[in-house]
Amino acid sequence: MKMIHLDAFDLGIAAILVLLNAGISIYLGLRLHRQVLWAAFRMVVQLLLVGWLLRLVFAASSPWITIAVIALMITAAAREVAVRPARRLKGWQAFQLSTVVVSTTGIGTVLLALLTAIRPSPWYDPHYAIPLMGIVLGSILNSASLGLDVFFTGISGARASIEGRLALGATSREALMPHIRNAIRSGLIPIVNQMSAAGIITLPGIMTGQLLAGMDPIDAVKYQILLMFLLTGGSALAACGAVYMAAAAISDKRHRLRLDRLAKRLK
Repeated sequence: MKMIHLDAFDLGIAAILVLLNAGISIYLGLRLHRQVLWAAFRMVVQLLLVGWLLRLVFAASSPWITIAVIALMITAAAREVAVRPARRLKGWQAFQLSTVVVSTTGIGTVLLALLTAIRPSPWYDPHYAIPLMGIVLGSILNSASLGLDVFFTGISGARASIEGRLALGATSREALMPHIRNAIRSGLIPIVNQMSAAGIITLPGIMTGQLLAGMDPIDAVKYQILLMFLLTGGSALAACGAVYMAAAAISDKRHRLRLDRLAKRLK
């Protein structure tokens, strides 16, 4: 199957749908047309810049350049995990927590795929390492940030009941465990829903791209199954790691609840 190359005219035709959305917003008074157009413009610029950068990185095929790009991706993802929750730890604690979770789960998951299932030569080949890290970080980011948001919101609203359990002799872990479980469960719901819908309700984006590029459907399915397994494992580790570290951060050695370590609620 011959790969179809897109030009500016092809993309311009597709952009008509974005203009249609803006027109609907103006007609119905939704006041979203500026946001839609600006988001579309930013998306085009950002993706073009990423495309040119990746072309240079792929051509260089240097392990140090690949590591630098991955480190930048991890830093950006860690920042998103730190700032997304409505409530978060004060100061650098939030970023430290998110950096540990994102870096360990992201690097561990991608290395597992590169050294076992995919086995590119060399193993750090940016054609594989960077796209894998990108999709894994996206899933980790969602699970970790959602888990932290549910956890911090939950314990803030249940302060009296948690401190009541502590007063009755429960350890901080025992008192926080219902909220830990609920937060981890919430962090895993998106990836579970994604797995459940894959193949029957929707074709995942990676698989769709491979099919459009001419890959055999069975091979595309195999890659998608591998990716879903990686994303599920990475998401679970990220959600668990983030929530358990957060639970340790808002309690002390005397098993007291330390909500004073949380920043003020974001409006």
